[in-house]
Amino acid sequence: MEPSEFIAKWSESTLGERQAAQSHFLDLCRLLGVQGPSEADPTGETYAFEKGAQKTTGRSGWADVWKKNSFAWEYKGPGRDLEAAYAQLQQYAPALGNPPLLVVSDTRKIVIRTNWTNTVTEVHTFELSDLALAETRQKLTWLFIDPDRFRPTLTREAVTEEVAGQFADLAEALRQQGHAPLIVAHFVNQLVFCMFAEDAKLLRDNMFTRVLETALAGHGEFHELASDLFSKMHSGGRLGLEPVLHFNGGLFSDENATALPLTHDQIRLCLSAAGRDWSAIDPSILGTLFVRGLDPDKREELGAEYTSRDTIMTIIRPVLTEPLMLEWQTVRDEITGRIDPAYQALAAELEIAAQFPELAEEIREVRGRLTASAQLQLFENLPKLRKHRKLDQVRGSLRAADRAYREAREFGEEQYKNFLERLRSMRVLDPACGSGNFLYLALNELKTLEWQIMIEGEALGFQRAFPTIGPEAVLGMELNPYAAELARISVWIGEIQWMLRNGFDINRAPILRPLETIENKNALINADGSAAHWPDAEIIIGNPPYMGAKLMNRRLGREMTRDIRRLYEGRLPGFTDLVCFWFENARTMIAEGRSQRAGLVATNSIRKNTNLNVMHRIVETTRIFAAWPEQRWDIEGAAVDVSLICFGNYPTDAVILDDRQVAEIHADLTAGINLTLARPLAQNVGVAMLGIQKSGPFDIHGDLAREWMAQPVNPNGAANAAVLKPYWNGDDVTKRPRDMWFIDLPLGLSEAQAAQYEAPFHHLATTPDENGKSVRENRQDLEERAHERWWEPHWPRQEMRRQIEALRRYIVTPETAEHRVFSWLSYPTLPDKNLIVIARDDDLMFGILQSRFHELWSLRKGSDLQDRPRYTHTTTFATFPFPDGMTPDLPLEIALARPEASAIAAAAGELDRLRQNWLWPEGLWTVVAESVGGFPGRRVAIDERSAGELRRRTMTNLYNTRPEWLTAAHDELNRAVARAYGLASEQIEDEALAMLLDLNLARR
Repeated sequence: MEPSEFIAKWSESTLGERQAAQSHFLDLCRLLGVQGPSEADPTGETYAFEKGAQKTTGRSGWADVWKKNSFAWEYKGPGRDLEAAYAQLQQYAPALGNPPLLVVSDTRKIVIRTNWTNTVTEVHTFELSDLALAETRQKLTWLFIDPDRFRPTLTREAVTEEVAGQFADLAEALRQQGHAPLIVAHFVNQLVFCMFAEDAKLLRDNMFTRVLETALAGHGEFHELASDLFSKMHSGGRLGLEPVLHFNGGLFSDENATALPLTHDQIRLCLSAAGRDWSAIDPSILGTLFVRGLDPDKREELGAEYTSRDTIMTIIRPVLTEPLMLEWQTVRDEITGRIDPAYQALAAELEIAAQFPELAEEIREVRGRLTASAQLQLFENLPKLRKHRKLDQVRGSLRAADRAYREAREFGEEQYKNFLERLRSMRVLDPACGSGNFLYLALNELKTLEWQIMIEGEALGFQRAFPTIGPEAVLGMELNPYAAELARISVWIGEIQWMLRNGFDINRAPILRPLETIENKNALINADGSAAHWPDAEIIIGNPPYMGAKLMNRRLGREMTRDIRRLYEGRLPGFTDLVCFWFENARTMIAEGRSQRAGLVATNSIRKNTNLNVMHRIVETTRIFAAWPEQRWDIEGAAVDVSLICFGNYPTDAVILDDRQVAEIHADLTAGINLTLARPLAQNVGVAMLGIQKSGPFDIHGDLAREWMAQPVNPNGAANAAVLKPYWNGDDVTKRPRDMWFIDLPLGLSEAQAAQYEAPFHHLATTPDENGKSVRENRQDLEERAHERWWEPHWPRQEMRRQIEALRRYIVTPETAEHRVFSWLSYPTLPDKNLIVIARDDDLMFGILQSRFHELWSLRKGSDLQDRPRYTHTTTFATFPFPDGMTPDLPLEIALARPEASAIAAAAGELDRLRQNWLWPEGLWTVVAESVGGFPGRRVAIDERSAGELRRRTMTNLYNTRPEWLTAAHDELNRAVARAYGLASEQIEDEALAMLLDLNLARR
């Protein structure tokens, strides 16, 4: 068909919708050279006219034309409302598999709207005359063969991020003008909501844009014009002669109705932003703008955080969507299991009854009670039954089959309505809701589920109703009042968008229903010190605040931290990260039957050390049915590893760990061998310890230390060398020695006595940290014992020092490092807290620790910081089962008497010798003696070329490249240690871990 022929034919057509739709579509296919439904798919399974289920109206189909994964197409007669056709398509898109393109047309116009998830909707309109253009025909061809060509390049998040950047600049400028940060944040979100409201057609005729234009033209002050609008939006009424809908909800309440003044440039910025389409804005922008609108110094304090849509949906699907769909599938199967056999039996009886003219009236009455779909299917694919029965027998059988069918339908309708009521009564709680991202997505999912089930109910022949799930379905708790308000706004916007996106009108009296279910309160503790009450909710979701146990005193205050920990005494250890209390509350609600499932985000430290206790409690009283232990998450440019954990009552036995099915998820979010069963061993006590925790400027560079040591003796007659020692941390092991020293004042000195070491004491008293605070000021946030004696290290580790002073050398390993390596140090060099100290000086201990067996154990029993494993001596060394006869509690001579010991010691000594030779090649360095203090000499490069080569030779680089000689040395050591365990030298990882766990359990 030629374009001119197509245009001529359909420009003159007066056919109505029903007569023209299929003919027009097939002509269009011929024009574009693509196949129509019957040619491409005679079965109608992937491409069909009148796609869908029978409706109660008797009309077939949810779309006039449908092509799987391509489009749904609805026709209207010429001059009819295409927006109504679009609303109809929106309502049935879920039942059609949410095709990426929704098309509405009459015979003179075609309108294509994109429907990809989480993208900005684009509209493409083609008039009949446009078909004369090859460009138009090409685009319409893509509709059939390459719909991805229409995919929008902008996501909702991308638009949100771009606009958020503009408003961040506005917020910063308003703060600079002297407005309080929280007032600025609130005002910016009023602006955003107004832009959304006018694009969603809730503010008529671009009312807010006209306010901006009027102010810019000098016909009124912006803050006066906007304040009038805000006031009317709160209560409803008229602004001049124009009606303003009743919004309510608190965002524009009387105390919040006064707008801030804007400069002309700021009004222009708002006008530019208002020119965008805000109707599809991602409500998460409210939280983003809130955070960016605050004083940066207050963001962390308020806990205003943003969680990505993908992260949230990873949790919502397993705790909310999937279980409900499984439940509905069970209910639907029960319904069809009753209705289908009853229908088949009735169909058979009707066919027999059709042979008796005397039953014609009764047959019509029975058929009138059938659904439209049942009437059309009645005699399809049923064999002709030729049974010879008497009239009375046939009448009786027909009535019995009719009664059974009606009873089956009544049962089905009751089950269907009961499930909808169950869905509508469901409540979802976010007890740390922030600005509401979890809540609005949960509400969106609930509304989508309700509508999808209603569509399926319609397909089963039940009457379709209006969706009723609303914001009351989501409950929240948030400590910050502005964030709580934003959560309400996010939920409201989310609901409005869902209704409009799916073709429904919204409630308008008021537009924003009260949301008292989102409370401004502390989720853990009441003002009187009692435990905060969480409302009953079937589902608990959220992203509780991340705050390490060490920071709670500083951030929350000592009193509140103490009171919170007191509430959980006996359930959680005192030194527990803040997030654990949310997990414990959720676990308790599930155990008490007040909730069914929970899905929460935590830093990945939730599964390690003292935090592991709450995970043990979860697996003891319920189960973890889905988890993602290591999810990289970028917040404000910083990469954080989080764990996503779903636990509680799941309707099937399925267990998913990192998107793969496993038999069980253990407390440490692993599957397979359950190393959480391992417990500390008495044989290992008192050997592994932390280094010194300084908490202040106690470390100084060697140049400064030598300068001080060269000074005259102090007023107390002691030289500074008496209170200075070489000092190593993890970087000295994994990189190159930094030549750092430690101010080591004797413990127990009074402040006056300590001040007699003039230069070191003055340095401690006056040196600020990166925040401009001295050690004395920083200690104010710590425990009493810490800040009373600020000139002493926070944790001096006296027992550790006593042990290493008695040894010729001692073993250290970095607490956090890419590779698990052990090295030797010797007193007077002191270890920092970033080094774990093992107070032994024998090669046997060194070799066992450096073996693959201990490395495997440490990787599973330790924690990690981003991508670097962390060695935790309380869970790793304390639980590690050393070979029989070589445990740390035995005298060394007994351990060395074991026949395997000498091989381990020899292999360990050789490994250390080779590594040291590589780190310090002969000819590149020399020893420089310390001029005072009697300290050992230090190695320095002989020239700049040598210094460059030595800088390259780090322990990390060595293990990254792992040369053959290093692999061979480790293999020799691993074979020797394997023989000590009575194993073959070639041992796969799981077998080795299983053996170690069995050994741990046997020794307890």
